[in-house]
Amino acid sequence: MREKAKFLMIGLFLLFILVGCGTSGYGYGNGETNGDTEEDNKLEVVTTYSVLYDIVKNIGGDRVKIHSLAPIGGDPHEYEPLPLDVQNTTDADVVFYNGLNLEAGNSWFENLLGTAGKKGDNAPVFRLSQNVDPMFLTTEGNEGEEDPHAWLDVQNGIKYAENARDALIKIDPEHSDDYEKNAENYINELEALHHNAFERFKEIPKEKRILVTSEGAFKYFSKAYDFEAEYIWEINQENQGTPNQITRIVDIINEKDIQALFLETSIDPRSMEMVSRETGIEIKGDVFTDSLGKPGEEGDTYIKMMEWNIKTIFEGLTN
Repeated sequence: MREKAKFLMIGLFLLFILVGCGTSGYGYGNGETNGDTEEDNKLEVVTTYSVLYDIVKNIGGDRVKIHSLAPIGGDPHEYEPLPLDVQNTTDADVVFYNGLNLEAGNSWFENLLGTAGKKGDNAPVFRLSQNVDPMFLTTEGNEGEEDPHAWLDVQNGIKYAENARDALIKIDPEHSDDYEKNAENYINELEALHHNAFERFKEIPKEKRILVTSEGAFKYFSKAYDFEAEYIWEINQENQGTPNQITRIVDIINEKDIQALFLETSIDPRSMEMVSRETGIEIKGDVFTDSLGKPGEEGDTYIKMMEWNIKTIFEGLTN
């Protein structure tokens, strides 16, 4: 797989040369262009997926033009960069990634940084999960690896926002007041969201606070809001939804008398649908994990996706 990724990045680099620098893509990896002088004066930013896109957009405001690599609904665990991604990463003033093992699949992100000339101690590349207390995987073969889904705890979302603020100020100190003000307003919203979630989940009896999803993405969420997290597989990879994994979660559901299942919007539904059939337990709703919702739909910002998750999980476990 590493050899495949290596040849992919070489191919992308050659395509990038052919494409040239005549277009500039931004937004959720959609390749829109804008030739306005005002747009040209904005800070060129690349993020690895849509959740980071939205957090950085809230801090950067009108001062930034952002290109997100993994598109809405895409999987940032094992993304395959396009030629436009290589171009935008090469041209970027600053690049933001999650870290904690998220962008490690096939080393796609490291290879992209190398191709785009963004490696080295002084490269303008920042990990937004800096200062997060990591949680770790336990599945055989992945023991000790960091669980990347820290943003599903809103307290960590606040740390992401603080890191985005500090990085933008470092890259663009001339507009530090703007970034400080935007961050203060945004962090106030996140603090209120976390407090409301914490208080609301207290209404659910402790023995019912068991959250079953396809991927084990809700460890940080569960620790923050006093849930027990169960799942079919622990982290998205090539070997998921196996018969052994299905049997394991079915046994857990029956043993613990779990009465609600939840399906991630970015996950193939077939494994969870099989679990539902095997147990007779209903899938009570869709939740967001690795991607925002599409623009104009539910969950199309970080705050809205977390509000949706909180509402869906609360209602699923109380109705």
